[in-house]
Amino acid sequence: MGVIAFWAPGLSSMIGAMSASNIVFGRVASMSIGYAGGYGQVLVVLVNIWIETVLVLLFYPVFVFSMRRLVVFPRLKRLMDHTRSVAEHEQAKVRRYGIIGLFVFVWFPFWMTGPVVGSAIGYLLGFSSWLTVSVVLGSTYLAIVAWSYLLFDLYAQAIRFATWAPVVIVGIIILNIAAGYWLNRRGRRLNK
Repeated sequence: MGVIAFWAPGLSSMIGAMSASNIVFGRVASMSIGYAGGYGQVLVVLVNIWIETVLVLLFYPVFVFSMRRLVVFPRLKRLMDHTRSVAEHEQAKVRRYGIIGLFVFVWFPFWMTGPVVGSAIGYLLGFSSWLTVSVVLGSTYLAIVAWSYLLFDLYAQAIRFATWAPVVIVGIIILNIAAGYWLNRRGRRLNK
């Protein structure tokens, strides 16, 4: 983003917006923002591949080190504990099918699935680091490409309907993600 900012500040801001929305809301929201901004499929896919690769390559070693108590990051302890509990809860579903189960878990768009939790599950299942990262990233890349075809067609149809329709779609996606997060959190509090 910093290098691109000199030549194309608008593109740099869009990459920043896509990055932030991917981290906060996930790949669907990030890709939706890219398409709503008028950017093509190749750029949107490559930016999301980059974002999720960086997330996995940063998160996985931090998670492993914190599980082994080699490094403790006080500010990240709550996040690591939450990820660990989610991964332990989902681990049984994945264990039955092994590597294929991990691949499907990361690829399928359910709540609290994805590359970060998938990499934690791979570690908890005892897969090697190379195998875990390879399966998680391969599944993530396939999911991004699949979403790109679905969302690109959706936005192409929406633009035919009205020029403001893509913005409404992004809003609906973000509201759905926020509602899912709120309901999930509320359910956890009621179960305690």
